[in-house]
Amino acid sequence: MGTENPNRPNYPLRPAATPFAAQQSTTPFLPSGPVVGSEASAFRPAPPASSQFPTPPFPTGPFVGSEAPAFRPPPSSRSNDLVRPPPSYGSPASGFQRFPTPPLTSTGQVPPPRTSLAGQAVIPPPTRPSPGPVSLLSQPQPPSVPMGTPPQSIKTGQSNPNVPLPADQHFSPSTPNSQPSSPPMGPSYAAPRGTFQPAFPGYTNTQPNSVAQAPPTQPASFPLQQGSYAPPSATPFLAQQRGYVPGPPTSTPSGLYSGNQVQQHGIAPPIATSQTLAEDFSSLSLGSVPGSFDAGLDAAALPRPLDGDVEPKSFTEMYPMNCSSRFLRLTTSGIPNSQSLASRWHLPLGAVVCPLAEAPAGEEVPVINFATTGIIRCRRCRTYVNPYVSFTDNGRKWRCNICSLLNDVPSEYFAHMDATGRRVDLDQRPELTKGSVEFIAPAEYMVRPPMPPLYFFLIDVSISAVQSGMLEVIAQTIRSCLDSLPGSTRTQIGFITYDSTIHFYNMKSSLTQPQMMVVSDLDDIFVPLPDDLLVNLSESRSVVEAFLDSLPSMFQENMNLESAFGPALKAAFMVMSQLGGKLLIFQNALPSLGVGRLRLRGDDTRVYGTDKEHMLRVPEDPFYKQMAADFTKYQIAVNVYAFSDKYTDIASLGTLAKYTGGQVYYYPSFQSSIHKDKLRHELARDLTRETAWEAVMRIRCGKGVRFTSYHGNFMLRSTDLLALPAVDCDKAYAAQLSLEETLLTTQTVYFQVALLYTSSSGERRIRVHTAAAPVVADLGEMYRLADTGAIISLFSRLAIEKTLSSKLEDARNAVQLRIVKALREYRNLYAVQHRLSGRMIYPESLKFLPLYGLALCKSTPLRGGYADAQPDERCAAGYTMMALPVKNLLKLLYPDLVRVDDYLVKMSAQAEELDNITKRLPLTAQSLDTRGLYILDDGFRFVIWFGRSISPDIMRILLGEDFVTDYSKVSLSQRDNEMSRKLMKLLDRFRESDPSYYQLCHLVRQGEQPREGFVLLTNLVEDQIGGANGYADWMMLLFRQIQQNA
Repeated sequence: MGTENPNRPNYPLRPAATPFAAQQSTTPFLPSGPVVGSEASAFRPAPPASSQFPTPPFPTGPFVGSEAPAFRPPPSSRSNDLVRPPPSYGSPASGFQRFPTPPLTSTGQVPPPRTSLAGQAVIPPPTRPSPGPVSLLSQPQPPSVPMGTPPQSIKTGQSNPNVPLPADQHFSPSTPNSQPSSPPMGPSYAAPRGTFQPAFPGYTNTQPNSVAQAPPTQPASFPLQQGSYAPPSATPFLAQQRGYVPGPPTSTPSGLYSGNQVQQHGIAPPIATSQTLAEDFSSLSLGSVPGSFDAGLDAAALPRPLDGDVEPKSFTEMYPMNCSSRFLRLTTSGIPNSQSLASRWHLPLGAVVCPLAEAPAGEEVPVINFATTGIIRCRRCRTYVNPYVSFTDNGRKWRCNICSLLNDVPSEYFAHMDATGRRVDLDQRPELTKGSVEFIAPAEYMVRPPMPPLYFFLIDVSISAVQSGMLEVIAQTIRSCLDSLPGSTRTQIGFITYDSTIHFYNMKSSLTQPQMMVVSDLDDIFVPLPDDLLVNLSESRSVVEAFLDSLPSMFQENMNLESAFGPALKAAFMVMSQLGGKLLIFQNALPSLGVGRLRLRGDDTRVYGTDKEHMLRVPEDPFYKQMAADFTKYQIAVNVYAFSDKYTDIASLGTLAKYTGGQVYYYPSFQSSIHKDKLRHELARDLTRETAWEAVMRIRCGKGVRFTSYHGNFMLRSTDLLALPAVDCDKAYAAQLSLEETLLTTQTVYFQVALLYTSSSGERRIRVHTAAAPVVADLGEMYRLADTGAIISLFSRLAIEKTLSSKLEDARNAVQLRIVKALREYRNLYAVQHRLSGRMIYPESLKFLPLYGLALCKSTPLRGGYADAQPDERCAAGYTMMALPVKNLLKLLYPDLVRVDDYLVKMSAQAEELDNITKRLPLTAQSLDTRGLYILDDGFRFVIWFGRSISPDIMRILLGEDFVTDYSKVSLSQRDNEMSRKLMKLLDRFRESDPSYYQLCHLVRQGEQPREGFVLLTNLVEDQIGGANGYADWMMLLFRQIQQNA
């Protein structure tokens, strides 16, 4: 990623013939899921009766302009076609028919009414100065300057325009395959040079002696640009559609934007007001000479997410009945209306779903029991009733918002309509007013009786597990959690331990002590006493407690080094397959005996940088993936707890968690004296958090769009059904979206996430999250509604998956390339009109995207090469990041850095002072004062950094007499003084803000090398570390690449 890296792909200057040419042969990411859906409906619904925005006419003539739904082949297929020259300040290339523009109107002048296609008068817009109407007549003009892209000709009879774009084809900008069959239209108007000045905030567009000129009647053979109509809020730039300058909008029926035009229940998205240039995009001065390392780049001015993850408000403001963004976040709330527009959005298009996210107190998801009525669903697409369905025929029928089918309302669910068209019982129907609800499912939603919560423990008892103290800590933790396990009297529990043999435990309630049975034949595993290995916890409580009390001492003298993990795994499967449940694996050594044994790999440095490098990150033995498939089939989720100071092949073991909806916990070089608190907390949370059992999840979406690939920890049972043996609030799943149709005909796209699961209390439930998003015809609007957090979540999952089939460098370059393409496309919307040659411009919504992209490239799964992270560490971090919700992921990529010494030294500890010290600092070494004490918190650990010049008294008070010794051996504990209590209280407060993981303290002293480097400095993502770019250099690198083909 360095600027002079010879392995970095070259970004050639744009050839004159193709303004937006890009390499089309490779795609940066490959989707992991299927690309074809089985439930795609062949019918096209009529648009909903009530819509927010007027629908443009769809004539049968040729499509015109940049939104023409052409399926565009690569540039190589158009060598003899008419091509577009790059924007220049000279005359366009010969062969173009140019349509000159009349002089601009002066400020405040409104063009007179013109005639629409139907002969109606067109109402001019009442606000904002216009650059003037566009004339289609040739007339003498001064030399003109092409604004945006030059003309794109029409081609009628496109071959098969309904072919959907593959999920990952929107990375490469498409080039049109067009031939002149009629005069070009659409974004082809040149603007006059003369005294024209670009519009900047605070300055009006004025030109002396300007004359307002009405355009002539538009011929019927030239329809208005298809799909280019957007709400008045689309953009403050009249030249945003690739240089197209739209005239006044066509007339609309009276009252269309009035308060009378409402959606179902009177809620419609508000029409945003016009914004100024400064509000629409942000820019960063990068010096006067493009591409130079001029001192013009002010590092302090670079945008930083010091407030953490800020969820976009546009989603809920436009549609107040949407589910919370905790449950569903779209990468952009503006859905493109055409495949050609989607192809220009080079960022991931999709969603991140966290179906069981924890809701704050007072915002719990309502539970609804329809009882005799049965759950109300669309009889065709099976959508659940939600706030966006509409009732007609005096409440006797309801129209599905997903597929538009008219359904009958059951007599038990019928309610009269009031004068405004609302159901009279609306206030008593949460499913019609709230975006998130939970239905109690009747018997027909059950394949078998609801399973009880079941916890099965598979524990390594080899010598390393005993000596590290792991065995003692987990035995104590499980015993302390027995009262808190969900399920009350229904909960089932069981244990198997293993070293070179497998040990089963009979815990029948009639026994006083558990009976241990040893199986040493690893090739032919059988289960002794199959009925007594899984027991009801409440009935066998005393036997279970006796077992856990004796477990550490039982193997205290064990000197066995071997690990028969594969045979033990098969034995656990045989015990659990009747019911399903959660399997917790505690593995301390590389599996060495029986089926599934693994060999030492990862030490061969020669494979790094070669095409075989990725083999270190994929399972070596297919046994584990096959076992994961079997576990999922029988509703068993696997969580892997890995402890070792040696290689244990997390790439293979983690497969069990990846395909069963589980997760991987990694404790390298575990020592109970140091790590016990972390293991105790995380195991206790895993055992006691509310869990959804034997679940399946499906995301439905409106006509014309489809989810094509899914990313996270699950097994895909069909094209769109995710099998999740266990789900909890700490798991998130990502999906990529594509357009099935060339052109969307609706103004709104609806999404519905449905999770069918069994609760710990034994109820079958369906959690439903519904959201609506507007369809936009404007790329600028897609950028304005973008969500950086969701984009980075999808980016990280795609990049980690790419490391499983490519080199690390390829994955990093793919992230960089897509950010460059996205910002270049955005620049092309504005740069020529506003002459921002020396500035990097980006939408306000994506101002943190470059920094998060840099942090992702420096994250453990992607950074550096062989020397930068151990294979196990890299794979464990990858498995973890694949399942993280958005907020946790962003904190891991850009941790909190706060200074606390001033707070600790002050005598009083006021609450407001506690708030003040949580002010976050930029992640750069310049933020660190040698006299200070700092805490870095990434959600998984604390790094407490002591400056070289900090007062020795502070260190003695906090650390006792250990402050002069090796900090790697010092553990932070509360001491009997005010300063120590304040520090521990502060750390507890940080931990309480996100209890998903437990942050263990790592103490480091300034200058303590090499420990300071890999504990703290690698987390300062804005600095240059190990050959990777710093933030300022990264921005310059992106800027140069953006300009190369801008």
